Amino acid sequence: MNIEHEKTKEILKWFEEISKIPRCSKHEEKIIAWLQNWAKEHGFESKTDKVGNIVIKIPGSKGYENAPIVVIQGHVDMVCEKTPDSDHDFTKDPIKFVYEGEWLTADKTSLGADNGIALAMALTLALDKEAKHPPLELLFTVDEETGLTGATALEPGFIEGKILLNVDSEDEGYFTVGCAGGINTYLSLPVNFEAKKDNCKAFVLKATGMKGGHSGIDIDKEKANAIIILGRTLNFLRELDLRIADIKGGTAHNAIPRDSHAVVFINSNYIDKVKEIIKEAEKTFKIEFKNTDPDITITLEESENNYDKYLTKEDNNKLIDFILAIPHGVAAMSTDIKGLVETSNNFASIEIKDNEVKVLTSQRSSIVSRLQALTYKIEAIAKIAGGNAHSGDGYPPWQPNMDSPLLKQCVNIYKGLYSKDPVVEVIHAGLECGIIGDKYPEMDMISFGPTLLYPHSPDEKINVPSIGKVWDFMLKLLEEIK
Repeated sequence: MNIEHEKTKEILKWFEEISKIPRCSKHEEKIIAWLQNWAKEHGFESKTDKVGNIVIKIPGSKGYENAPIVVIQGHVDMVCEKTPDSDHDFTKDPIKFVYEGEWLTADKTSLGADNGIALAMALTLALDKEAKHPPLELLFTVDEETGLTGATALEPGFIEGKILLNVDSEDEGYFTVGCAGGINTYLSLPVNFEAKKDNCKAFVLKATGMKGGHSGIDIDKEKANAIIILGRTLNFLRELDLRIADIKGGTAHNAIPRDSHAVVFINSNYIDKVKEIIKEAEKTFKIEFKNTDPDITITLEESENNYDKYLTKEDNNKLIDFILAIPHGVAAMSTDIKGLVETSNNFASIEIKDNEVKVLTSQRSSIVSRLQALTYKIEAIAKIAGGNAHSGDGYPPWQPNMDSPLLKQCVNIYKGLYSKDPVVEVIHAGLECGIIGDKYPEMDMISFGPTLLYPHSPDEKINVPSIGKVWDFMLKLLEEIK
């Protein structure tokens, strides 16, 4: 790809270096060590807190030594997703870049531009001798994707700046000034097994081919959830005395499940009938999701593993009902901001472990009481079914400040650069700004970033020309902060 914007080339060079380092959520030790060494090699002061958050201090350029400190913030972790046929090992293999026209994507894995591109832009800025900027604090947090753990653990005094630029939004020309809060809920449902009968065979029932996506940004796109598709298929088959031996689907709280499977035992007399029902189910789903997930596939294959037991009939039916009862998708739209999802849930994952069905759900809302109400509803479903539920502490929404001096400055600069107004938005995804603002009440914050599509999935890609536009805007903004 021919890249004309010189700084974009440098940013992508650093992004490629970052992409060689394992950094799945909760496994960020190597990227933190790399950043510490990077700071030391370039003569910058840095410090790391007890959870691994790192801040690198960059002196102000000439004439800006006494300007207000600006915090440039991103997170070091990425959602590690890959296609079923990929042999990529996220613990050691570098992300393989693939250029497609104006877009950069990865080879059968998530790209990690969410949020590696923020790190790459910040490092490029730190080394730019021509840039005019105030003193900077490059704040890189850990474990954003699984619960904003790093931001939650920030302690008073770790950063000094009172202006924060979060480079974790995903549409160039959009300024994010507010976001949803969220809570994860862990459900467990005890189940009983019995010895399999001789007149049945084990098969693997798979629901695959769905697009998935970000459970906040994409939750209103009516995309298929692979766990629910599997559950509905099992429901079509339950009258044939199909029995479940195992089930698994979903990978992360903030990713809409793309694939799921169940190991099922089928009475030998019903195998042909089961195949007919599966074929009809696939046709039904393809019609329902023809515009979002046209490649939905339901398959049945003989199991290569030996199973000697399956769920009792009672618990088999209870599990299917449990899957059908758990909500997924938009629960309420905002009545204040047109087109904004106010409250939603992601049915994120399911598995059987230690004679219990384990389910993870992830709720979001810009209204705390609605977030709590949906969480209580999901907990109640587990209790009614005879199971248990536990919800985390969650994180607060970021309430927008439309009178922010930083917002006004950003809008004016963007309009001057590109002769059009930027879009000022509140989003349904979770951003660390809500937590950081709660810990540092005087912080004036804004979020922006290059255009990124399909985060948290192997289809993730970043628009390369948008990187240069964000860079030019950020440089002009920093130049004007004195």
